[in-house]
Amino acid sequence: MTITTRLTKRFGIKHPIVLAPMTPASGGALASAVAAAGGLGLLGGGYVDRVWFEAESAKVTRSDVGAGFITWTIPEDPGLLDIALERHPRAMMLSFSDPGLYAARIKKAGVPLICQVHCLDHAFRAVDVGADVIVAQGTEAGGHGWALRSTMPFVPSVVDALAARAPDVLVLAAGGIADGRGLAASLMLGADGVLMGTRFWATQEALIPDAAKTMVLEATGDETIRTSVYDVVRRRVWPPGYTGRLMRNDFIERWQGHEKELEQMRGEELRKVEEAQKSDDFEIANVTVGESIGLIHDIPKAGDLIHRIVAEASNRLMKFAPALAA
Repeated sequence: MTITTRLTKRFGIKHPIVLAPMTPASGGALASAVAAAGGLGLLGGGYVDRVWFEAESAKVTRSDVGAGFITWTIPEDPGLLDIALERHPRAMMLSFSDPGLYAARIKKAGVPLICQVHCLDHAFRAVDVGADVIVAQGTEAGGHGWALRSTMPFVPSVVDALAARAPDVLVLAAGGIADGRGLAASLMLGADGVLMGTRFWATQEALIPDAAKTMVLEATGDETIRTSVYDVVRRRVWPPGYTGRLMRNDFIERWQGHEKELEQMRGEELRKVEEAQKSDDFEIANVTVGESIGLIHDIPKAGDLIHRIVAEASNRLMKFAPALAA
């Protein structure tokens, strides 16, 4: 089954599903698998870790894979953006800061620009600097974002605003979407497709420890929380307003609300986190996922997942079409 939207037509893909460029989950194997299945695969660029990016870029098996970066970290290694544009020109996604500093460089390279936004002002700024695609991310999403807008009301707000201001710019829904119901709902909200992170995080190709993936199978969305404690312990100074959604654990329960004290003990606590990562102790190490974990009950291959989601969405949409036509 296929679902045709402006996204599938613009990018020449089969399905309106985009892989979030998560680091470390979205490595070369996962991005390639999503592209092979007819979606848009984006290689994670994250905090501009050149060693990691070079290694995973070498594993990309297709020419139709793009990439994405945490925008405010690009100055730490500005040359890496140019490498990504040359190797993976399918699309470039910028998230979590003003895209204006790099939009012209991306557009000059002839690469479609995808900008993730969390409020209408972000969307307007992205459009003004030349974004081809806007990702409207609700606070349900895993990882970093703003705790301001939920996906259900935010997506149609962006769709309506861009219809008047920039009708050719595409809109993707993100946050809490993990199955065909989420895809169908997003299309009904006016989105041209979806960007998914957490659901792809729990696939066989994702570069996530099996122990962490198994934890998600037993969890519900009630077990996530927005927090900055891991940013504090790793001394990652995010722009104001941004926190990350993760699974609750002992480390978060200990330090949530005590961030100033954590800063004073950062060295000791960082050693604990690093050791916990090596030993798969996720009561100390982080599991970065969104509220949609309650909808995840298996760890499939990414391609199989895409086909399942599209089939379910198609069935949902067709189920009600006869009644509406009548």
